[in-house]
Amino acid sequence: MSQSNKSTEDRHETGLYKIRIKGHLDARWVDRFEGLSFTHESDGTTILSGPVVDQAALHGLLRRVRDLGLPLVSVIQVHSKHSKKERNT
Repeated sequence: MSQSNKSTEDRHETGLYKIRIKGHLDARWVDRFEGLSFTHESDGTTILSGPVVDQAALHGLLRRVRDLGLPLVSVIQVHSKHSKKERNT
């Protein structure tokens, strides 16, 4: 029973994500991904990073990547409030 509640709570927590896209995105893309920073990597990819409020927002970002035809390389959750709580217990 508590596992179900934990899963529900996870969907509502802000986390820091890194979304790697193939290619270097230029400044005109910044408006499409408001709130995320862009880092151009030497391997020819761009990392979009920043806070994502919940799973619905993450799925919205990934849908935008898809709709714009950007090749998705990876999605990594770097930090979440939940992981901080787990370390303290």
